[in-house]
Amino acid sequence: MSLSQRLVRGVKATFGAELLRLGAQGAITLLLTRVFLSPDEYGLIFLAIAVFSIGTLFGTLGIPKSMAKFVTEYRNTDESQIRHIVRSSIAFNVFTVAVVCVLFFLFRDVIAAAYGEPGLEPLLALGVIYIVVKVAHGYLLIAFQGFGKVTLTAATSTVSSVGRLGFIVLFVVAGFGAYGALAGFVAGYLGSVLVGSYFLYQILASYPATDAGEPGLSKRIIRYSLPLTASQGANTLYKRVDTLMVGFFLTPVAVGFYELAKQVSTFVIAPADSLGFTVAPTFGEHKSSEQLERAARVYEQSLEYVLLLYLPAVAGIVLLADPGIRFVFGEAYAGAAPVLQVFSVYVLFQAIDKITNDSLDYLGRATERAVGKGITGGMNFGLNLLLIPAIGVVGAATSTALCYGLMVVYNVYLIDRELDLHWRRLGKSIGAAGGVTLAMTAAVVALQPFVTGIATLLAVIAAGVAVWAVLSVASGLVDVYEIKAHI
Repeated sequence: MSLSQRLVRGVKATFGAELLRLGAQGAITLLLTRVFLSPDEYGLIFLAIAVFSIGTLFGTLGIPKSMAKFVTEYRNTDESQIRHIVRSSIAFNVFTVAVVCVLFFLFRDVIAAAYGEPGLEPLLALGVIYIVVKVAHGYLLIAFQGFGKVTLTAATSTVSSVGRLGFIVLFVVAGFGAYGALAGFVAGYLGSVLVGSYFLYQILASYPATDAGEPGLSKRIIRYSLPLTASQGANTLYKRVDTLMVGFFLTPVAVGFYELAKQVSTFVIAPADSLGFTVAPTFGEHKSSEQLERAARVYEQSLEYVLLLYLPAVAGIVLLADPGIRFVFGEAYAGAAPVLQVFSVYVLFQAIDKITNDSLDYLGRATERAVGKGITGGMNFGLNLLLIPAIGVVGAATSTALCYGLMVVYNVYLIDRELDLHWRRLGKSIGAAGGVTLAMTAAVVALQPFVTGIATLLAVIAAGVAVWAVLSVASGLVDVYEIKAHI
């Protein structure tokens, strides 16, 4: 199978799984916001999940990604070390998770008291189980990526998505409220861990057994995990600490608005997420075989597609955020609209980072990436301290978007240093994508006064997509025949 065929197959599999995940997450969000929970209860759930994410970070460290990097490398050089790499990484992760879970169990009452929210304490009781299954789930997804088996990543992710939806509905309908909803998340992850563990066992059985690992290999796995840990820590500052700070300075309702806007933004990011997850390991393969020119062309084409898709998406979110939130989730969540408009910029930066972030790990640039992420993550924390008390929940979104953008610019600079990108060609593509965006924006602005409900909202979105598609094909930015050839 050629590289392009493998990439297309991987993107289709992960994107399909991502669509199922987003569909399930969308159903969960709609059911919880419109049917089962109040904004206050909805905010409490995701405040608890934000707390758990800190435990998940320290339980995971950078070990899974380090394992995936060495698996990718040794698949091409010495397959006899594969089982040793996986066994060592699992042993390290079991130890770290055990330590974190003990500490979380001992201090859960202190955490609940710090927030002064009585409804948070029973949710934190599920924290130990949540951390264990979430760490195991993440390990399996990254392991399959390292083995080049992104279709198994898709299958495991699908089990998790469908399982979460089913269990959340079951537990909430049974009358367990917010506690039942959180238990549904745990049960869904547990089901995916059981299925994914079977897949991983089957993969490892196909590799030769070895009595002893290569001297020093386990230490190298740990050593490479350190900058990855720093990078993941900064990532948590962007994705979760802002939620924790909104909950601390404001109210669970504000957390609900913030998390709802963030979840809507994740729906938009799915294509870039699938593309980035699939192409990242190929950069390590190209580097090991000294094919950096080919790796550069893969990255450039990925970046062109991402910008063509997400520049118009940002414009659409800014224009339609307010009616979208009101008509889909209800007037009670109207406060999420201005947050979503700010997050539209964050969406664009995230899309670029999806094809850049993991690729740097496989190119051996994890340390430099960690430095950039750590610095901008610290900036984000400081800006949140200033902006949240001053301008509320919009301040958290502004800080996140600004600092994340600086980090992405730095990451692209690192990619350019490694691959020597052709910026003149990229500049032409960016200009053309900007022209398509302006035309689509004009069409949506003209139709915006006709948005009076969900049906007309969807019609205006469809019209904007149609304008984008026609102009993208007419300008030559999208080659229909090439797309058909790979479907």
